[in-house]
Amino acid sequence: MTETVNADPAELAKFSELAHRWWDPQSEFRPLHQINPLRLEWIDQISPLRGEKVLDVGCGGGILADSMARKGAEVLGIDLATKALKVAQLHALESGTPHIQYREVSVEALAQEMPGAFDTVTCMEMLEHVPDPGSVVAACARLVKPGGYVFFSTINRNAKAFMLAIVGAEYVLKMLPKGTHEYAKMIRPSELATACRSANLSVEQTRGLQFNPLTNRYWLDADTSVNYMFATRRPIE
Repeated sequence: MTETVNADPAELAKFSELAHRWWDPQSEFRPLHQINPLRLEWIDQISPLRGEKVLDVGCGGGILADSMARKGAEVLGIDLATKALKVAQLHALESGTPHIQYREVSVEALAQEMPGAFDTVTCMEMLEHVPDPGSVVAACARLVKPGGYVFFSTINRNAKAFMLAIVGAEYVLKMLPKGTHEYAKMIRPSELATACRSANLSVEQTRGLQFNPLTNRYWLDADTSVNYMFATRRPIE
Protein backbone atom coordinates (compact mmCIF):
# COMPACT_ATOMS: atom_id res chain seq x y z
CA MET A 1 0.00 0.00 0.00
CA THR A 2 1.15 3.53 -0.76
CA GLU A 3 0.96 5.95 2.15
CA THR A 4 -1.09 9.04 1.39
CA VAL A 5 0.88 12.21 2.11
CA ASN A 6 -1.10 14.96 3.83
CA ALA A 7 -0.13 17.70 1.40
CA ASP A 8 -1.74 19.58 -1.47
CA PRO A 9 0.50 19.44 -4.59
CA ALA A 10 -0.85 22.82 -5.73
CA GLU A 11 0.13 24.40 -2.39
CA LEU A 12 3.64 22.89 -2.57
CA ALA A 13 4.05 24.15 -6.13
CA LYS A 14 2.85 27.63 -5.12
CA PHE A 15 5.51 28.04 -2.44
CA SER A 16 8.21 26.32 -4.51
CA GLU A 17 7.70 28.89 -7.29
CA LEU A 18 8.49 31.69 -4.83
CA ALA A 19 11.29 29.86 -3.01
CA HIS A 20 14.12 31.99 -4.37
CA ARG A 21 12.52 35.09 -2.82
CA TRP A 22 12.08 33.65 0.68
CA TRP A 23 14.93 35.59 2.30
CA ASP A 24 14.26 38.87 0.47
CA PRO A 25 12.61 41.07 3.16
CA GLN A 26 10.98 43.19 0.42
CA SER A 27 9.44 40.21 -1.40
CA GLU A 28 6.10 38.44 -1.03
CA PHE A 29 7.50 37.05 2.23
CA ARG A 30 7.92 40.49 3.80
CA PRO A 31 5.03 39.88 6.27
CA LEU A 32 6.78 36.74 7.56
CA HIS A 33 9.96 38.71 8.16
CA GLN A 34 8.00 41.43 9.94
CA ILE A 35 6.03 39.13 12.26
CA ASN A 36 8.88 36.74 12.98
CA PRO A 37 10.34 38.70 15.95
CA LEU A 38 6.89 38.80 17.57
CA ARG A 39 6.34 35.06 17.13
CA LEU A 40 9.87 34.24 18.24
CA GLU A 41 9.69 36.24 21.48
CA TRP A 42 6.24 34.85 22.33
CA ILE A 43 7.45 31.28 21.87
CA ASP A 44 10.65 31.95 23.82
CA GLN A 45 8.76 33.50 26.74
CA ILE A 46 6.52 30.44 27.14
CA SER A 47 9.07 27.73 26.32
CA PRO A 48 12.63 29.16 26.60
CA LEU A 49 14.50 27.98 23.52
CA ARG A 50 18.13 27.95 24.68
CA GLY A 51 19.34 24.36 24.91
CA GLU A 52 16.00 22.95 23.74
CA LYS A 53 15.49 20.43 20.96
CA VAL A 54 12.97 22.11 18.64
CA LEU A 55 11.02 20.96 15.59
CA ASP A 56 9.62 23.49 13.09
CA VAL A 57 6.88 21.86 11.00
CA GLY A 58 6.25 23.41 7.59
CA CYS A 59 9.42 25.47 7.93
CA GLY A 60 9.46 26.73 4.33
CA GLY A 61 12.59 28.78 3.70
CA GLY A 62 13.51 28.67 7.39
CA ILE A 63 12.75 32.16 8.70
CA LEU A 64 11.44 30.99 12.09
CA ALA A 65 13.67 27.90 12.29
CA ASP A 66 16.80 29.98 11.69
CA SER A 67 15.86 32.54 14.35
CA MET A 68 15.13 29.80 16.93
CA ALA A 69 18.53 28.26 16.29
CA ARG A 70 20.12 31.67 16.86
CA LYS A 71 18.30 31.78 20.20
CA GLY A 72 20.31 28.73 21.22
CA ALA A 73 17.97 25.88 20.26
CA GLU A 74 18.92 22.73 18.36
CA VAL A 75 16.45 22.96 15.48
CA LEU A 76 15.12 20.55 12.88
CA GLY A 77 13.00 22.15 10.15
CA ILE A 78 10.79 19.93 8.00
CA ASP A 79 8.77 20.63 4.87
CA LEU A 80 7.64 18.90 1.68
CA ALA A 81 8.46 21.83 -0.65
CA THR A 82 11.85 20.78 -2.03
CA LYS A 83 12.90 24.17 -3.41
CA ALA A 84 12.04 26.01 -0.21
CA LEU A 85 14.10 23.53 1.82
CA LYS A 86 17.08 24.00 -0.49
CA VAL A 87 16.81 27.76 0.05
CA ALA A 88 16.67 27.21 3.83
CA GLN A 89 19.75 24.95 3.73
CA LEU A 90 21.69 27.41 1.58
CA HIS A 91 20.83 30.33 3.86
CA ALA A 92 21.94 28.39 6.95
CA LEU A 93 25.21 27.53 5.21
CA GLU A 94 25.90 31.06 3.97
CA SER A 95 25.00 32.76 7.26
CA GLY A 96 26.68 30.16 9.48
CA THR A 97 23.56 29.40 11.51
CA PRO A 98 24.51 26.93 14.27
CA HIS A 99 22.63 23.79 15.33
CA ILE A 100 20.11 23.63 12.50
CA GLN A 101 19.14 20.86 10.10
CA TYR A 102 16.43 20.50 7.46
CA ARG A 103 14.65 17.41 6.17
CA GLU A 104 12.09 16.74 3.46
CA VAL A 105 9.66 14.55 5.38
CA SER A 106 6.00 14.71 6.38
CA VAL A 107 5.17 15.42 10.01
CA GLU A 108 3.15 12.20 10.17
CA ALA A 109 6.14 10.11 9.00
CA LEU A 110 8.47 11.85 11.42
CA ALA A 111 6.02 11.20 14.29
CA GLN A 112 6.36 7.48 13.63
CA GLU A 113 10.15 7.77 13.45
CA MET A 114 10.82 10.10 16.40
CA PRO A 115 7.91 10.09 18.88
CA GLY A 116 8.44 12.28 21.94
CA ALA A 117 11.80 13.50 20.66
CA PHE A 118 11.34 17.28 20.93
CA ASP A 119 11.06 19.76 23.80
CA THR A 120 9.13 22.24 21.63
CA VAL A 121 7.28 21.92 18.33
CA THR A 122 6.19 24.86 16.17
CA CYS A 123 3.75 24.73 13.26
CA MET A 124 3.17 28.24 12.00
CA GLU A 125 1.15 29.36 8.97
CA MET A 126 0.79 25.78 7.73
CA LEU A 127 -2.48 24.26 8.92
CA GLU A 128 -4.55 26.30 6.47
CA HIS A 129 -2.54 24.85 3.56
CA VAL A 130 -3.01 21.09 4.14
CA PRO A 131 -5.95 18.78 3.34
CA ASP A 132 -6.17 17.38 6.90
CA PRO A 133 -5.02 19.86 9.57
CA GLY A 134 -6.18 17.52 12.36
CA SER A 135 -3.64 14.94 11.22
CA VAL A 136 -0.86 17.54 11.51
CA VAL A 137 -1.99 18.53 15.01
CA ALA A 138 -2.03 14.88 16.12
CA ALA A 139 1.43 14.25 14.67
CA CYS A 140 2.84 17.36 16.40
CA ALA A 141 1.40 16.08 19.69
CA ARG A 142 3.15 12.73 19.24
CA LEU A 143 6.48 14.41 18.47
CA VAL A 144 6.67 16.58 21.61
CA LYS A 145 7.85 15.25 24.96
CA PRO A 146 5.39 15.02 27.87
CA GLY A 147 5.30 18.50 29.40
CA GLY A 148 6.53 20.08 26.15
CA TYR A 149 4.84 22.83 24.18
CA VAL A 150 3.37 22.81 20.68
CA PHE A 151 2.74 26.18 19.02
CA PHE A 152 0.32 26.74 16.15
CA SER A 153 -0.57 29.81 14.10
CA THR A 154 -3.28 30.06 11.46
CA ILE A 155 -6.17 32.25 10.25
CA ASN A 156 -9.73 32.37 11.53
CA ARG A 157 -12.65 31.65 9.19
CA ASN A 158 -15.21 34.47 9.30
CA ALA A 159 -16.27 37.52 7.30
CA LYS A 160 -13.70 39.80 8.94
CA ALA A 161 -10.85 37.38 8.21
CA PHE A 162 -12.01 37.05 4.59
CA MET A 163 -12.02 40.81 4.14
CA LEU A 164 -8.68 41.44 5.86
CA ALA A 165 -6.58 38.33 5.15
CA ILE A 166 -7.74 37.68 1.58
CA VAL A 167 -9.35 40.78 0.04
CA GLY A 168 -7.21 43.26 1.96
CA ALA A 169 -3.84 41.52 2.10
CA GLU A 170 -3.89 39.82 -1.31
CA TYR A 171 -5.93 42.13 -3.55
CA VAL A 172 -5.94 45.65 -2.06
CA LEU A 173 -2.61 46.01 -0.24
CA LYS A 174 -0.93 43.27 -2.35
CA MET A 175 1.08 42.16 0.68
CA LEU A 176 0.69 38.52 -0.42
CA PRO A 177 0.33 36.86 -3.84
CA LYS A 178 -3.27 36.36 -4.94
CA GLY A 179 -4.47 32.89 -4.03
CA THR A 180 -2.15 32.50 -1.03
CA HIS A 181 -5.11 31.61 1.18
CA GLU A 182 -8.41 29.87 0.50
CA TYR A 183 -11.34 30.87 2.67
CA ALA A 184 -12.69 27.31 2.99
CA LYS A 185 -9.36 26.12 4.44
CA MET A 186 -9.23 28.71 7.19
CA ILE A 187 -9.69 27.34 10.71
CA ARG A 188 -11.80 28.73 13.53
CA PRO A 189 -10.15 28.77 16.99
CA SER A 190 -12.89 26.46 18.25
CA GLU A 191 -12.02 23.94 15.52
CA LEU A 192 -8.31 24.09 16.30
CA ALA A 193 -9.05 23.75 20.02
CA THR A 194 -11.12 20.63 19.30
CA ALA A 195 -8.27 19.14 17.24
CA CYS A 196 -5.83 19.90 20.07
CA ARG A 197 -8.03 18.26 22.70
CA SER A 198 -8.43 15.19 20.47
CA ALA A 199 -4.63 14.99 20.26
CA ASN A 200 -4.29 15.29 24.07
CA LEU A 201 -2.92 18.83 23.94
CA SER A 202 -4.17 21.42 26.42
CA VAL A 203 -4.55 24.99 25.13
CA GLU A 204 -2.47 27.12 27.53
CA GLN A 205 -2.53 30.52 25.82
CA THR A 206 -3.97 32.21 22.73
CA ARG A 207 -2.81 35.39 21.03
CA GLY A 208 -4.04 37.41 18.09
CA LEU A 209 -1.77 39.07 15.53
CA GLN A 210 -2.84 42.54 14.38
CA PHE A 211 -1.62 44.83 11.59
CA ASN A 212 -2.05 48.54 10.92
CA PRO A 213 -1.50 49.25 7.19
CA LEU A 214 -1.11 52.99 7.84
CA THR A 215 1.82 52.58 10.23
CA ASN A 216 2.98 49.22 8.80
CA ARG A 217 3.11 47.88 12.35
CA TYR A 218 2.27 44.43 13.73
CA TRP A 219 1.49 43.59 17.34
CA LEU A 220 0.08 40.80 19.51
CA ASP A 221 -3.08 41.09 21.60
CA ALA A 222 -6.08 39.04 22.76
CA ASP A 223 -8.12 39.46 19.55
CA THR A 224 -8.14 36.12 17.68
CA SER A 225 -10.71 37.18 15.06
CA VAL A 226 -8.25 37.07 12.13
CA ASN A 227 -4.65 35.84 12.58
CA TYR A 228 -4.10 33.93 15.80
CA MET A 229 -1.68 31.64 17.65
CA PHE A 230 -2.11 28.82 20.15
CA ALA A 231 0.38 27.69 22.77
CA THR A 232 -0.56 24.11 23.70
CA ARG A 233 1.05 21.60 26.00
CA ARG A 234 1.26 17.84 26.18
CA PRO A 235 0.40 16.72 29.72
CA ILE A 236 3.10 15.14 31.87
CA GLU A 237 2.14 11.50 32.03
